[in-house]
Amino acid sequence: MGNPSIKEHYFKFILYIAVIVLVNIVGLNLFSRTDLTRNKLYSLSDASKDAVGTLSEPLSINVFFSNDLPAPYNNTERYLRDLLVEYAANSGRHFNYTFYNVSSEQGDLTKQADDNREIAKNFGIQPVQIRVMENDEVKFKNAYMGLVIIHGDLIEKIPAITATDGLEYQLTTAIQKLNNKVSALLRQKDKIRVTLYLSSSLNPIAPLIGLDQLPQLARGIETTIEDLNAKNLGIFEFEHKDLQTKEEMETISKKFDLMAMTWPEIADKKIAAGHGAAGLVMEYKGQATTLPLISTVELPIIGTTYQMADPQRLEQELTAIMEKLIGINKDIGYLSDHGTPILGQDRMAMMQGRPGDGLEVFNQLLSSRYDIKSINLKDAPIPDGLTCLIIAKPTEPFSDYDLFQIDQALMKGTNIAFFGDAFNEIMPQGGMGMPPQYVPMDTGLEKLLTHYGISMKPAYVLDKEAYRHQLPPNQGGGEQTIYFAPMLKETSINTAPGFMNNIKGLVAMQISPLTLETKNIDTGRVSATRLLASSDQAWLMEGMINLNPMFITPPTVPEEFKTFDLAYILEGNFTSFFAGKAIPEKKIGVKDITEDTETMPAETKAPEGLMAQNQMLASSKPAKLFVLACSQMLQDNMLDPAGRSTNATFLLNVIDHLNGEDKIAAMRSKQQTLNPLAEITPFARGVIKTINIAILPVLVVLFGLGVLVFRNAKKKRISKMFNV
Repeated sequence: MGNPSIKEHYFKFILYIAVIVLVNIVGLNLFSRTDLTRNKLYSLSDASKDAVGTLSEPLSINVFFSNDLPAPYNNTERYLRDLLVEYAANSGRHFNYTFYNVSSEQGDLTKQADDNREIAKNFGIQPVQIRVMENDEVKFKNAYMGLVIIHGDLIEKIPAITATDGLEYQLTTAIQKLNNKVSALLRQKDKIRVTLYLSSSLNPIAPLIGLDQLPQLARGIETTIEDLNAKNLGIFEFEHKDLQTKEEMETISKKFDLMAMTWPEIADKKIAAGHGAAGLVMEYKGQATTLPLISTVELPIIGTTYQMADPQRLEQELTAIMEKLIGINKDIGYLSDHGTPILGQDRMAMMQGRPGDGLEVFNQLLSSRYDIKSINLKDAPIPDGLTCLIIAKPTEPFSDYDLFQIDQALMKGTNIAFFGDAFNEIMPQGGMGMPPQYVPMDTGLEKLLTHYGISMKPAYVLDKEAYRHQLPPNQGGGEQTIYFAPMLKETSINTAPGFMNNIKGLVAMQISPLTLETKNIDTGRVSATRLLASSDQAWLMEGMINLNPMFITPPTVPEEFKTFDLAYILEGNFTSFFAGKAIPEKKIGVKDITEDTETMPAETKAPEGLMAQNQMLASSKPAKLFVLACSQMLQDNMLDPAGRSTNATFLLNVIDHLNGEDKIAAMRSKQQTLNPLAEITPFARGVIKTINIAILPVLVVLFGLGVLVFRNAKKKRISKMFNV
């Protein structure tokens, strides 16, 4: 064969260029990525794919992010872009997103950037202050780092995206919320009535108490309602009532808990004695919620000051109440009687100057995902169709009829989450410095749980693997181990269930051991899964309970240490506690009998001899029962409002699992960044140190010597080959 001609060379060159161009064109449209992270942090979760893949109406995301941000904020923008690309790749034609330029160019704002900043302002996206390092100096600058999600006329916004943690969870839940909101608004037939009760008689007195803008408040609220109607399909019906007479003011104030004000004559200001009231009332299907418009604040030295509600802040509060009233999220029940803590702020405790027992943070975390229905067994039965019922730290006895209601709710398929305590902590009355008393719980609910297969021992689990408290210098400094606050690590956490994935560390407080009553469990119908356990360095405090850390010391006998079960979830078809027993009767007080029976017209009273029998389900539909003997885990000091700690993630994932939202739980879990180092023995640590300090340098030297020997041998072979 001869040498190729110049034409053949050119032809091959052109062919190679064409192939390269075609490969790049194909790569722009057909590409794939591999996520090598352990928790698939950069891959879209199944819940996110479902959220964007089932859109039936256009949804747009407008992103307002400043350019050329320093680290780590530039990584946040890059992650957001990649995330939105993934959303678009897994959605249909109804999803789109746009990044708006809101940055200055060479020091001068362009008209486009100026317009985009105005758009961001109209959406409620304001710049946030970030700290940057420039020329070895710490400086602060304002940057736009937010987005809005638009679905029809509805808008959800994330005003500040300063980190990648939980960003996919925020976006996906916001998209789901908009989808649910559209459906809920379209099926509404009744309006939400918003009534502004604001007496014009307050206007003369307003400047004297620092409320100069009070006369303009009514117009501001009316504008706020108009804006909300434009965004929520006109669901609000607004009315302004000027309360004039004292009788009308007292009646309305008492009915809706409005702030009523009275004042004497102020002659030098030419203000006559008068009265007035202010408040905003939302009414919907028999429910009423009042928002205060004027609040009082007690300040030291200054005394009582008055503050007026901000119409923009009222917009957020009105939106939150509206979403709860029309039922955008799934319903879950919370047992609100039998001595359970208040799900929210304990206002009564605050007024009395004592520590509150309210679950404010837990309520905030739950409300972001669910509509919480207060369940009072003394007033009404547990509603049918409820997906989940939360029972947290009941302290008052349950009657047999109350237990029957809970039992039958489980039989109907209502999942139950029980956060209990083995002891009722009773603080001493007036005894300064006296320790609290710990009385074993006996509410009656214990026998119900034992029947289902779980019993709670009247003891506290103490553990050497516990939280360590830093002592202040005036107490000698150093660390103090709080043995009754076990630190649960990955080795004692069951991460096999999907909703437990990536939960690698928890902190418990005053937790009691659980025992699986295997004789009460039909393994063919009910499965029991242990979720949490103590370390093998744990022991029990029984009998006389004293939680003063100064008086707690670990046992000296190794045999006293063991592992204790701390949390279980049971799933399957349960057998009723009342199967084969007489159905308990509801106890009726004298007042109930008088009002409901004695005053009943004779023709409506049941005839003598008529008998009726309540129906009872002896076996349950598929249901779940979660038991954790540690209500302290729900307290505000054990959770973070953002829901990013492992304690908060664990609790929310359990509730999601009980409500059939395992995909949401899995998505939340993968954002967990807690990745503690594996615990190793002192011997293993010594071996690793020896290898790093001594053996690795020796290996490097030996490798160098080996290379030197190899090179010398090679030289000798070459010299011998050429007789040099």
